[in-house]
Amino acid sequence: MLPPGAQELFRRMSVPDQRHSLNVMRTLRRTGHSNADLLAAALLHDVGKADAKIYSWHRATIVLSKRFAPGLLAWLTGGEPHGWRRPFVIHRQHMEIGAQWAAQAGCSLLTVSLIRRHQEPLRREPVGDEERLLIALQHADGIN
Repeated sequence: MLPPGAQELFRRMSVPDQRHSLNVMRTLRRTGHSNADLLAAALLHDVGKADAKIYSWHRATIVLSKRFAPGLLAWLTGGEPHGWRRPFVIHRQHMEIGAQWAAQAGCSLLTVSLIRRHQEPLRREPVGDEERLLIALQHADGIN
């Protein structure tokens, strides 16, 4: 399902992120999706976090801040990815990081775009096949 370089990217992900990505892919398959680019994006959508060492307490802080203190989250995720804020900044940037890595690993343009956009809010009806696939990925990922 993934080109050899992209398989290596998947292996770089933490075990919980690998498990999550496999669950997203399985959800897509269960709901009738078979597009190879979409399924590859499901496997790699969070790969940009692979080198960040994002621990459970980081994830909890991100989720709670997003819900109850968006200003705090903006502060935590702003700036350069250095020091103790690095995991938070990487979390904010992981879509672009993952898209770049996927492109370098030989993934299709559609897979790369879906990774890049997987957390992009869509406030209108989907336009075209890519946005329909994006919405499917977001639903399977629990974003929408």
